[in-house]
Amino acid sequence: MDTQAWAKLQEELLKAQLKVIRAYLGSGGGAGTEDRRVGPRSMSHMSMVRDILQTAGTPLHLSEILSRVETRFGVKLDRESVVSALAKKVGKGVLFVRVGPNTFGLK
Repeated sequence: MDTQAWAKLQEELLKAQLKVIRAYLGSGGGAGTEDRRVGPRSMSHMSMVRDILQTAGTPLHLSEILSRVETRFGVKLDRESVVSALAKKVGKGVLFVRVGPNTFGLK
């Protein structure tokens, strides 16, 4: 293996390791994650919503979810897009449940 190919392989391995570390820190597994801000390019909108619901430990109304996402991540999500995405996930039985009008929790 030439030096160029070796360097490319090492770069890909480091990227994969960094992705795992960031996922671990984002899941609340690391110290000091409560007040850190993550840029919108680091997490998907549904990952942010999941993180908020996971941290809350209880179902939340959509308005509260959006407010907490904006406070924690500094991202203002589009209400209709989030409702649509959550409704699709609920319909498929994936990760989220609807417990009331515009109130969602984790499965």
